[in-house]
Amino acid sequence: MKKIRVLIVDDSIIYRSVLKEALGYFDFIEVTGVASNGKIALEKLKVSNIDLVILDLEMPELDGLSTLREMKKLNIESKVILFSSVTHKGAEVTLEGLRLGASDFVTKPNSQTATGQPAEVIKGLLLPKIKGIFNIQKTEEKNNLILKQPNSKSYGGSLWDLYLPKIITIGCSTGGPSVLEFIFNDIRGPLRCPIVIVQHMPPVFTTTLAERIGKLTGIPCAEARDGEVLKNQIYVAPGDFHLRLKGNKVKTLFELGKDEPINFVRPAVDPLFESASNIYREGCLGIVLTGMGQDGKLGCASIKKNEGAVVIQDEESSVVYGMPGAVKNEGHFDLVKTPSEIAQILKSKAVAMYG
Repeated sequence: MKKIRVLIVDDSIIYRSVLKEALGYFDFIEVTGVASNGKIALEKLKVSNIDLVILDLEMPELDGLSTLREMKKLNIESKVILFSSVTHKGAEVTLEGLRLGASDFVTKPNSQTATGQPAEVIKGLLLPKIKGIFNIQKTEEKNNLILKQPNSKSYGGSLWDLYLPKIITIGCSTGGPSVLEFIFNDIRGPLRCPIVIVQHMPPVFTTTLAERIGKLTGIPCAEARDGEVLKNQIYVAPGDFHLRLKGNKVKTLFELGKDEPINFVRPAVDPLFESASNIYREGCLGIVLTGMGQDGKLGCASIKKNEGAVVIQDEESSVVYGMPGAVKNEGHFDLVKTPSEIAQILKSKAVAMYG
């Protein structure tokens, strides 16, 4: 297979070396160069055919965000993975970088919390991201069996027009933050039902994501807290915690758990979708956006078994079609929609209309 040509852009010679070592483990990757700032990187991008840029955000002369803006102006279509620090400011800048076109991000190893050598840690973070972005699939993950849930209601046409959910659950991973900001951009309150989001992200980043959605919409949006009673607002699963619902339709509470990662991630989409569908049954609307892996597949099966509705993002607009593609392959969905169409769904199904 053709090798993925990578440019490493970081002002730290240590991180440049560690990244180069980490990428050296992969025989399908060729590190074609390094740059200490965005200005040097742009000169290399203009003359070289680069598939992927690993981009630091805080650099002298031309920082990461400015580099992304210049890449857009110059129509440079290389994929970008941001190399981000785990701070509140770092999270804000990272989300802005994703909005400007970066595909995903990895966080710089924290010497106090990371176990193992830095190159090994970064290797583990980068491998699934790169495989997802460039659609490098494991053949053993192929599944020829398409499951169909018996007695599950299918929503379409006039039935969909009449459908009003009691809760909306959203799951996403790679490419998710940008799509979330897009679909919530024109949403204004009040809401007629809660909206609960699971985005694969570490702590701090989920806090910042909730803040950004709250500012966009003017609707209260915060990380879910253990034991909190659901209200008609927007919630985001906190990083490093699985999020489940317990109780009943009248009084539903959040339950946070540190149990083992599911689908290699925590938070995972499946626990939220499964618990929400068991409580709200036909009143649960699940939306699966862009993301790598198969998280959400079992959750959507549960929603359909309980006669709820499922909408998945279309392949063309997805940065990675792993999650929505897995749901589509199993047949556990009602509608395939673009981000613009999903935004309209949120407007018509979630926003309370008066007068």
